[in-house]
Amino acid sequence: MPDDKSLRQHLIDLLQGGNAHADFDHAVENLSANLRGVRPKGAEHSPWEILEHLRIAQWDILEFSRDAHHKSPEFPAGYWPVKPEPPDDKAWDKSVSAFRKDMKALCALVDDPATDLFAKIPHGDGQTVLREALLSADHNAYHLGQLVLVRKLLGAWK
Repeated sequence: MPDDKSLRQHLIDLLQGGNAHADFDHAVENLSANLRGVRPKGAEHSPWEILEHLRIAQWDILEFSRDAHHKSPEFPAGYWPVKPEPPDDKAWDKSVSAFRKDMKALCALVDDPATDLFAKIPHGDGQTVLREALLSADHNAYHLGQLVLVRKLLGAWK
């Protein structure tokens, strides 16, 4: 059976991605600003919508895991931006930076020996930090794949 440190490292590797699919940095890099708000034919979401959904959901999972007073957004509307386009030229970079910051914090929470990965989160409904980390990794992998597909449909993936 893996030791605690090994389990934590496996979770961090899973969260950071890149083993079985594109990681976050690769999925968002070098996308032209003029394509960020475009919904290609056959796709439900633009790259901006997917990026923001990734950011909001990961932030919500992180905050739920560490803050008993956290209030989640209304589901599902609160997890998606209102418009397919970023509100301004800086919004994309700001969202990318916030996602990375929250990913770093989630990995730090998982890596902290003081975090009992198996203990029920007191303000939850049976969730554990382990479950929330796995949920985040699973959710991110799904939507990163969606982002790659949308970029392919836009002709913006190599």
